[in-house]
Amino acid sequence: MIHYLGTPVLETERMILRKLELSDAQCVFDHWLSDDRVMDNLIKGAHKSVSETIERVKEIVKNYESQEFCYWGMELKTSGELIGAIDLFHFDGLTDNCEVGYSIGYKWWNKGYGTEALKAVIDFGFRRMNVHKISAAHNVDNPASGKIMLKNGMELEGTIKHMIRNAKHQYKDCALYGLLQEEYRKKGK
Repeated sequence: MIHYLGTPVLETERMILRKLELSDAQCVFDHWLSDDRVMDNLIKGAHKSVSETIERVKEIVKNYESQEFCYWGMELKTSGELIGAIDLFHFDGLTDNCEVGYSIGYKWWNKGYGTEALKAVIDFGFRRMNVHKISAAHNVDNPASGKIMLKNGMELEGTIKHMIRNAKHQYKDCALYGLLQEEYRKKGK
């Protein structure tokens, strides 16, 4: 059974994973939600104005009222900059499974931040929430995201053709990954 704990602060070597605040909206807009390079990999396109981001952050902040909402901003310890976000979602009470997703600002790609954040969230999901399985998907034309998943012990389970359609109305094939709690614990993670 999943133990819902909301969005507590998680700490990694280089980051603090924390709740977003309304005052973060401009930074969220500037660092990733307005960037086509980041948002092309997601169903919703890049935000055209900070007002869109303000509405999105308001929605996130309101959802923190629920213990079933797990959404973290990724803040660098050294500078205090928000560089991305990561969340657990689609909790299934029948299977105790969920999904994980993340977005990282382009300026911070290929520096290990995604791997570091995913490691912390997977550990939280398995050790503190008692999730049975965590799944993730990425567009096949974004293999760097798959590398983050593999580095955290997730296994490629297959590919689904035309799983999503992005904001440019392009269908995208997605690679699916998963990790079971029992496998995670066996690997001594």
